[in-house]
Amino acid sequence: MRRITIVLASVLAMLGFMAAPAFAQSGHFITSGTQAPVCTDIGTQVRCTGKVAGLGGETFEITVEAPGVASVECVNPGGNRAPGQDTAVTAEGTTEPLPTPRNGQYRFGITTDEPTVPNFPTCPNPQWTAQVVDVEFGDATLSLFEDGQLSDEVVVPVG
Repeated sequence: MRRITIVLASVLAMLGFMAAPAFAQSGHFITSGTQAPVCTDIGTQVRCTGKVAGLGGETFEITVEAPGVASVECVNPGGNRAPGQDTAVTAEGTTEPLPTPRNGQYRFGITTDEPTVPNFPTCPNPQWTAQVVDVEFGDATLSLFEDGQLSDEVVVPVG
């Protein structure tokens, strides 16, 4: 009996030395309470705030994409303004890769870049300059990447 116990203990010890720790990336957006993501229409951009937790990689990055319809004004070479054609756009923004904080949590604030539209055919001819003056946004998609891999994604209404 003693011999079986020693052999069994030896086998278990060897398996313990051979096992490598498995690190799963489990970063996620906090989606309830006061720290849930909120996205706000600020004219031609979207501003999103919230909190992520469970970060375990070396770096992380948060991106936002918000589709919408842009109201456009056209400016001719003489400086006169005229309405342009409403145009579908997608406003995007990113935090760029950041080092993971020690506690695995991060409060974020991210604003999309200003969307642009082509001068023509949005305006009567290529000599005119198209300017986005407002955007009516749909829902925003927030994505969390850890070490370049998608870890979580949420869709947030833009208010």
